[in-house]
Amino acid sequence: MSGLFSTRAWNKIWLYRGTFLLGLANTLKTAAIALIIALILGIIFGLMATSNKKVLKTISRIYVEVIQNTPVLLQMCFLYYALAFSGHSPGIIVTGFLALGIYTGAYMAEVIRAGIEAVPKGQFEAAQAQGFGYVQMMFYIIIPQSIKVILPPMTNTIVNMIKNTSCLYIVGGADLLSLTYSFVTGENTGGSYAPAYIVCGVIFFLICFPLSTIASTWENSLKKREQKATLNLGATEA
Repeated sequence: MSGLFSTRAWNKIWLYRGTFLLGLANTLKTAAIALIIALILGIIFGLMATSNKKVLKTISRIYVEVIQNTPVLLQMCFLYYALAFSGHSPGIIVTGFLALGIYTGAYMAEVIRAGIEAVPKGQFEAAQAQGFGYVQMMFYIIIPQSIKVILPPMTNTIVNMIKNTSCLYIVGGADLLSLTYSFVTGENTGGSYAPAYIVCGVIFFLICFPLSTIASTWENSLKKREQKATLNLGATEA
């Protein structure tokens, strides 16, 4: 524990703070690109899961079950090494956002599916009666109403994705955790284990805690609003 209170160790952290800032930048870049991929896949497979075509539902279910029931670390290693041995290595950061995007996309698909299914069936029937096609009905009528249900769990999914960027460590990534490890084992910077990992943890906390708090507050607000609406409806019927 002496390293934790070592002035020399903390000075070393400050001197090489650029390492942690680079790791943070790479983590945020990886998470941002992975989020775009995840949203695209989530919307596609979420819509497939709520369609009336059995084939589309089956494809969506297979994707979700396979991805959710295998570790993201395994998927990342498979993608990195499979592509590397095929002679088409995309690089570590590219592997990171592809693997995280595909993995998170499965959870996004479930969030979007649940949000769509939470919309009353009467809205679907009304849209069809107005002559809306499936895609038009979803984007103009259903999805706007499901946003309030989708956003809180989607925010939690984003938080988990940011934390999962640490899995890049296993393939020698340049994310925050990987560069922290490189720092504590470096020839000139090694030895400051406790301070370095504390700084790494604080950075992750400062990113993830506000998002988790927003999601929790949002969810509680929605629940209170629904309870209030239910009470008002009951009072009106009485």
